[in-house]
Amino acid sequence: MNTITVNGTALRYDDHGPADGLPVLLVHGHPFNRSMWRPQVEALTRAGHRAVTPDLRGYGESEVVPGTTAFAEFADDLAALLDHLGIDRAVIGGVSMGGQITMEFQRTHPGRVRALILCDTSPAPELEAGKEARRAMADRLLAEGMAGYADEVIDKMIAPYNVTAQPETAAHVLGMMRTTDPRGAAAALRGRAERPSYLGTLAATDVPVLVVVGADDTYTTVADTQTWTPVLPQADVIVIEGAGHLPNLEQPETVNTALLHFLHTEVL
Repeated sequence: MNTITVNGTALRYDDHGPADGLPVLLVHGHPFNRSMWRPQVEALTRAGHRAVTPDLRGYGESEVVPGTTAFAEFADDLAALLDHLGIDRAVIGGVSMGGQITMEFQRTHPGRVRALILCDTSPAPELEAGKEARRAMADRLLAEGMAGYADEVIDKMIAPYNVTAQPETAAHVLGMMRTTDPRGAAAALRGRAERPSYLGTLAATDVPVLVVVGADDTYTTVADTQTWTPVLPQADVIVIEGAGHLPNLEQPETVNTALLHFLHTEVL
């Protein structure tokens, strides 16, 4: 584990694998932390790649910044981390909110992106009702904490059948959610409410893209994903059976196989 202060905020991150390996920076979703990428870090480093996994500001062991955290701030933090590590261009990937931050990074720092990995995410902006819901949830988390919310959404974060069939996975996901600082989660939710559309960003993207979605994801469904992936005619779109919103944890071997195949055939 390492610590760096970027843009006035202390971030914790892990940097595994050979320094000269293909750099892959993975961005966790909400309300999680960098530990969600452990299966991918192990697979990447075994294959000789370099895996960088930060805790976003307000999450995990990084410094909590109350208020509102704009997605551009998250993206700038990632760029500063790459600068610190001496990495000019990297494969950037993320799940859910992390996928949206990945698209923000592509929008604001396109020259730093070697390829994109978008997992169970959406490029669409928030509609007014969605903005109100994000803000209301931010207020609720500040008032009540994370435990009740975590219990409510566990069978949406992972498929309901995996809550019972994969108790260790469920416990890991619940643990990440319950230990997230509500101030950091609320700040991100407020910023997420104001995110732009990334459809134009994706349409202009000229780097390889891997899109992954859990077959039973109810947040970002396969049908929803199929509405926007046509703007990326060269993208690899992989549906992961036996998974909900977090296929990298629910079906890690399948996701790792798809990830390594993508890196070895489309990026290297």
